Amino acid sequence: MMTPPGNARLSMLDRLLPVWILAAMGAGLVLAVFVPAVGSALHAFSIGSVSVPIALGLLVMMYPVLAKVRYSDARTVAGDRQLLISSLVMNWFVGPALMFALAWVFLPDLPEYRTGLIIVGLARCIAMVLIWNDLACGDREAAAFLVAVNSIFQVVAFGALGWFYLQILPGWLGLPTTSADFSFWAITLSVLVFLGIPLLAGYFSRRLGEARRGRTWYETRFLPKVGPFALYGLLATIVMLFALQGEQIIDRPLDVARIALPLLIYFVATFLIGFAVGKLSGLTYERTTTLAFTAAGNNFELAIAVAIGTFGATSGQALAGIVGPLIEVPALLALVYLALWLRPRVFPSSTSHERTRTHV
Repeated sequence: MMTPPGNARLSMLDRLLPVWILAAMGAGLVLAVFVPAVGSALHAFSIGSVSVPIALGLLVMMYPVLAKVRYSDARTVAGDRQLLISSLVMNWFVGPALMFALAWVFLPDLPEYRTGLIIVGLARCIAMVLIWNDLACGDREAAAFLVAVNSIFQVVAFGALGWFYLQILPGWLGLPTTSADFSFWAITLSVLVFLGIPLLAGYFSRRLGEARRGRTWYETRFLPKVGPFALYGLLATIVMLFALQGEQIIDRPLDVARIALPLLIYFVATFLIGFAVGKLSGLTYERTTTLAFTAAGNNFELAIAVAIGTFGATSGQALAGIVGPLIEVPALLALVYLALWLRPRVFPSSTSHERTRTHV
């Protein structure tokens, strides 16, 4: 896999992330077929509908990416109202509405997968978008600010939006709503646990780490040590999920393909819309790129957590969530190259000097 020109190289773990994800999916399928007791054990060791090992994997996955956010520096771009308003509209209106429409168009007869896709559309990106934005020469401080805004906004509003898109809006349109056991509070609780806990842990890690040892130590010594655990948690979670979902995936390959198609359309469409909005709003290339990637990326970690916490680890909603990273990672990497290709054509006056980047 080539690294986009003019950018710092990603670590081998990050550069081969699609490979690791495919390997994790394959390992989970092997366990599902040849060691079915693993799936039974994961299901048995649960609190409510949440498998404890999977919950731990999700929390481990979320913490490092939230510990990377520069919460104090992000405030310096808060005065850019055009960027903030555009991002809020893209993330909390355009993105969820587009995914709602795509889910109903492509999966009208598969309500569990449709619901899973809608949940993915509600989970705005707060993690890997920083990598894609950096590779595409986006504005790093603006990305950090928008990530922080999205993090806080998700804790506050995700449950209400889930209730609106899964029950209220379908009712207005004369469409079937979700099953009767859908719970507004279940999604809210899932968000508070799976996003709120690692968000607070990430914030206080940075605040205390910088206060005691300084930013240089925090970003060059601490973050490189905890950073890989996001990938470890993600891969472990995918292995466990596929161990539980393996039979459904093997038995329903066409369903998986039907889930993948609207996801691919969604990622490309939201990126292009975000890029066009940034250009028409008079933003620079750097902030236009940041806007586009924060709109296109989705927090599949949170989507998986909410689907599991609300509907169970073996549900169709969870399956739709775990198809997300398989499609998102290669799609957004391809969009990095598209952004760099568009830069001299759409922003001919954009500075050509290369910024010094430090990946942590």
